[in-house]
Amino acid sequence: MYLRSFKSISSSVVASSPLTRRQLFLTPHKYHRFARSFHASVAREAIKPFLLADIGEGITECEVIQWFVEPGSTVAEFDKICEVQSDKASVEISSRYAGKILKLHHGLNDIAKVGSPLVDIETDEEDDQAAAAPQPESVPEMVTQPSVKEETHHADRSENNGSVLATPAVRKLAKDKGIEISSVTGTGKDGRILKEDILNFGSKQETSNQESVGVDDPATTTSQSLSMVQKAMFKSMTQSLSIPQLGYKDDIEIDATTKYRAALNKHISSHPDRYPFTKMTYLPIFVKCLSIALHHYPLMNAKLSGDLNDVNSINITYRPSHNIGIAMDTPQGLVVPNIKNVQDKTIFEIASEIHRLSELGKKNAIPMADMKGGTITLSNIGTIGGTYANPVIVSSELAIVALGKMQKLPRFDANDNIVAKQVMPVSWSADHRVIDGATIARFGNHWKNLIENPALLASELR
Repeated sequence: MYLRSFKSISSSVVASSPLTRRQLFLTPHKYHRFARSFHASVAREAIKPFLLADIGEGITECEVIQWFVEPGSTVAEFDKICEVQSDKASVEISSRYAGKILKLHHGLNDIAKVGSPLVDIETDEEDDQAAAAPQPESVPEMVTQPSVKEETHHADRSENNGSVLATPAVRKLAKDKGIEISSVTGTGKDGRILKEDILNFGSKQETSNQESVGVDDPATTTSQSLSMVQKAMFKSMTQSLSIPQLGYKDDIEIDATTKYRAALNKHISSHPDRYPFTKMTYLPIFVKCLSIALHHYPLMNAKLSGDLNDVNSINITYRPSHNIGIAMDTPQGLVVPNIKNVQDKTIFEIASEIHRLSELGKKNAIPMADMKGGTITLSNIGTIGGTYANPVIVSSELAIVALGKMQKLPRFDANDNIVAKQVMPVSWSADHRVIDGATIARFGNHWKNLIENPALLASELR
């Protein structure tokens, strides 16, 4: 400790001192006054494991989708470390420490568990308590150095992403062979997986594949784990299976809506600096019409609360905010952010929100706040193709509607003449435990009338 404290003393001072090395470090009490002037605190480098914190919503693991640092790079407090994808949204993780990155504990697309290390950061810190601690009379140089065996054991542990123990080389071998390492039984100490375990497991797997070549040809069959978004959809849709769902389908003529939209686009082109988008789509108009219809049918915006296994404890909770979810197809899969308080927004404000969410969705960067609190969902499958669908509601909502592909179809006018009309098919699903067919039909017709008659829509705007 004394040797480290005097590293900052210049060589000229040491040379001029009458003290020998042995006198200085074996009998420091003789030079107490000299030591105090240089020993107010001890500067040291500490290795801090930076852990993945709990990001809420009951999330226990995340997929690492981007690193902003690498071993050897330096970071300051609040610098971005990485971006992780949960089963709800992506989150950027910032550093709590300033220092040098020593190690990344996960590769791209690895799963990091909450509470486990993300990186090791070497930081400079002042340890004031070290100055007050009594100093030993001798300083063995090897005391602070871990043994080779300890370093190897630490390396094994630091690469442990879960309950599996294995060296980096063994993990790489498993990855190269397409083997899920958690499926392998380790024969090493404490259940550690060895290279031989991977090779033996691979041999057994090949033998099994050869025996079933007539059923599943390994040359054409592959498998992979669910992504975080797919896991979320799996959980949500599994819960939805317990809900009896009522289907209702209809067609909406949108010729008048098309003219209304054209008028809005003319206004936008005349004021290009006023809006973040350059073109109004149909979707903001449909969303606003849906919110107006919800004012007349608040049950469609409600949710069930209480013990669903005890019918006497179940309540219908009416929600005042119309947080309308918009299903989006992103590079990571289907996500459903929602537009908050649509009842208080204009069509232009709704369009701005949809534009913002769409741009974030392209980068897989929709914040968690935009994913929570939805009250009803609108899915636009027509942008991809198809007419009717059977959308599935989520357990926290009572209804969902899917829009099909718009088509020009023949229809009869008031004089029984065949005319061409722009027609959009729509498909509803509702929770049949509390919503009956008459209710969904009336609600759907009210929404349809608003879309088909923009003048009626204008009269309902607040």
